[in-house]
Amino acid sequence: MTETTPSAELDAEDRKIITLARSARARNGVPEGAAVRDETGRTYVAGTVELDSLKLSALRTAVAMAVASGAKSLEAAAVVTEADTASEEDRAAVRDLGGSGTPVLVAGPDGALRGSVTAG
Repeated sequence: MTETTPSAELDAEDRKIITLARSARARNGVPEGAAVRDETGRTYVAGTVELDSLKLSALRTAVAMAVASGAKSLEAAAVVTEADTASEEDRAAVRDLGGSGTPVLVAGPDGALRGSVTAG
């Protein structure tokens, strides 16, 4: 993972989307929780979707919710996961809406920031 940022240096808005993502994961008992912040500061929160006919990661679900709500761009994204980094598919979804420079914060289940990568 590149561009690692210690959690002490995160601004309040980035801490907020990590907290929202962690809450979604815990509340729904799913493998991942995610949150994205759009260009107006609105946030969209989601958990992993696991249906017989539809499987989406939490981050792709949060991006889809932002698009469905009319977001034009993303400022940042966060995912709370056991994985070491965001998958290429997740980063591609963030990149499609937010551009290649959009930061994707990756935190562990305890909410501790593991690192930050760009969507690009």
